[in-house]
Amino acid sequence: MLKQTVRVLLIAAATLIVGLQLYAQETDLVTRWAESVTPENVHPEYPRPQMVRSDWINLNGLWQYAITDMDASQPDNYDGDILVPFPIESHLSGVQQRVGDQALWYHHTIDLPADWADQRVLLHFGAVDWETQVWVNGTAVGDHRGGYDAFSFDITNALTESGAQEILLRVTDPTDAGAQPRGKQIRNPESIWYTPTTGIWQTVWLEPVAEAYIGELNLVPDIDNSTLTITADIIGDGDYTIMAEAFDQGSRVATASGSAHDSVVLTLDAPKLWSPDTPFLYDLNVQLMQNDTAVDTVGSYFGMRKIALGRDSSGVLRLFLNNEPLFQFGLLDQGFWPDGLYTAPTDEALRYDIEATKQLGFNTIRKHVKVEPQRWYYWADQLGVLVWQDMPSGFLTGEASESTHTAASTAQFEAELQRMVDALDNHPSIVMWVPFNEGWGQYDTERVTAWVQELDPTRLVNNASGWTDAGVGDVLDIHSYPGPGAPQPDPNRASVLGEFGGLGLPLADHTWQDEANWGYQQFSDAGTMLDAYAELIADLRGLIEQQGLAAAIYTQTTDVEIEVNGMMTYDREIIKMGADAVRDINQIAYAPLPVINRLVPSSEFEGVQWRYTTDAPDETWMSSTFDDSGWAEGPGGFGAAQSPVDMVRTDWTEPQIWLRHEFTLDNLDFDQLYLRVHHVEDVAIFLNGEQISALPLSTPGYVNVALPDRILDLLQTGENVLAVHARQPFFAPPPQGPVTQYIDVGFYAVNAPE
Repeated sequence: MLKQTVRVLLIAAATLIVGLQLYAQETDLVTRWAESVTPENVHPEYPRPQMVRSDWINLNGLWQYAITDMDASQPDNYDGDILVPFPIESHLSGVQQRVGDQALWYHHTIDLPADWADQRVLLHFGAVDWETQVWVNGTAVGDHRGGYDAFSFDITNALTESGAQEILLRVTDPTDAGAQPRGKQIRNPESIWYTPTTGIWQTVWLEPVAEAYIGELNLVPDIDNSTLTITADIIGDGDYTIMAEAFDQGSRVATASGSAHDSVVLTLDAPKLWSPDTPFLYDLNVQLMQNDTAVDTVGSYFGMRKIALGRDSSGVLRLFLNNEPLFQFGLLDQGFWPDGLYTAPTDEALRYDIEATKQLGFNTIRKHVKVEPQRWYYWADQLGVLVWQDMPSGFLTGEASESTHTAASTAQFEAELQRMVDALDNHPSIVMWVPFNEGWGQYDTERVTAWVQELDPTRLVNNASGWTDAGVGDVLDIHSYPGPGAPQPDPNRASVLGEFGGLGLPLADHTWQDEANWGYQQFSDAGTMLDAYAELIADLRGLIEQQGLAAAIYTQTTDVEIEVNGMMTYDREIIKMGADAVRDINQIAYAPLPVINRLVPSSEFEGVQWRYTTDAPDETWMSSTFDDSGWAEGPGGFGAAQSPVDMVRTDWTEPQIWLRHEFTLDNLDFDQLYLRVHHVEDVAIFLNGEQISALPLSTPGYVNVALPDRILDLLQTGENVLAVHARQPFFAPPPQGPVTQYIDVGFYAVNAPE
């Protein structure tokens, strides 16, 4: 709660800096890719790399637009041209205008090829924010609610036999005036909230298909059994079969066929595994067959990889990739562009952010409360980066910490969440789903988390990133600014740091506005910022080794509007601290881990038995030869029942307590010793009769205390005794006290990496 309060204060301070100037002004900041954007070549790439057909028409380019009152009918005249697929608020749209409580209309005409006449025609939208109605030649063909998912309409029956085909869209978008998923979009941008996107913001295209065709593919790799299971969703009636072929650089390596109503399984001989270091992808060809004739053919690809929880050689719960522990170290990626807002200016630009992330020495991206076009995930697959995929948050303005969901908005959130999972679940880069961030619109977390785990049992689920953990899912995630920090370990979930850092550096001529930019911690030059970053990562390494931290996400990839926490400037022109310098610092996060031997485990997860007494023993009580058979026995930790510490298993309501725990060693081959202690208040700790630590006052939780090398000489083969004396110097008996008192001690040995 303290960390949450600190962050709220930091954000509030940033808002005060900006004052009433909510930077709704236009900006001249653009990326280097903007100059290559023309109506004739805007995002010309096939937009769906995991289900490619050879015949299609790209509808990106100039459309007509109009902004009308909400209840107005189709306009007779249009306000001008807009460059699709850039949102109307963006520089690259050619309009750069807010919509608000109005309707946005799009109008376009297209001539279809003559050889499409005997086929079905699909009209595809990569994404439109937020509510869309579509007409073709005056006939309503469908509507859609959702700002982040692709949707399609079969427009065949609305087409005319000849001449231009007319496409008309009506779009409305409440942004933060509604509770629908919208991520960080807000009508009046400030601090960590940014300019909204309204309307078409991903590629629009047409595609001819047969009467029966492949609607979707679901690809599930299994590296333990060397298989890929393929399930095709077939649109249309009839008796069909599926034929699938896998290729390794053009050479066919596996084939399978079966009924189109069932799954087919490809078996691979010694499959090449996908990872950030070796992002190998197999090509895939899938055909829909009828009487030995292919009626539909799609090209795709897949990666053989596995993500799971596992315990390392020290028994610590870590994130495993392909059955090996891998520290996931990444950047928080907002996915905003100064010239295109939600839409990258070009495919090259889309790729660049991922390439830069890799160059900086990170292996992970947390895609923050935004869903990207399919081609972004294609580049993540191709280049080799792990992706934590957030669900865009939905909540009313000013209610980020309390859900304001109605039954309707809950249904909408879950519909869009399911579409996101279904649309992206074939990408090997995605390893974790994040339904909620920092309590923004969070609700019914246990149920939603279990549901996402059921939707996709092949990936991890982070129930809530930061502050609002519900005790479910695969990871326990905290945020710490500037940090780093680590959560108290959980017995069944890996510990991760979902956000930290936020070191800020504004660079003149590369900011959204000239003044009043902010970061969580502000710097005036890159050298000082680099020194601070190096200290953060050195501290991070300690958390990885000593507290079992399994992943960390640094804030952030780029500056975004007034927020200057980026590794890069908002226009992507400058990597502030230098790619080589950051990469060299980051390597410490991936170094082999030492082996931890829990000589006396702490009682954080499971109560460890101790002998104890609250009556003062004689002066030899801490020695290995002392007879403690008359003492009581109970599990740690020891404390007052009314203490806020939730690990109390044995009551301690007296001013002092003496504890002993015997342990046996068959060898003394250790490199270093340390204690893991949580105490309220004073504590003295002894090993085989010798005092090894004295800790006054209290700790806010469990901490690691390094011991000098000379303590190694106190260990002995066979029986050893760890003894503890804890006392409350200002003890008051009930009912005045004790309010808080607690003691638990663990004793660990460290060996160099194996």
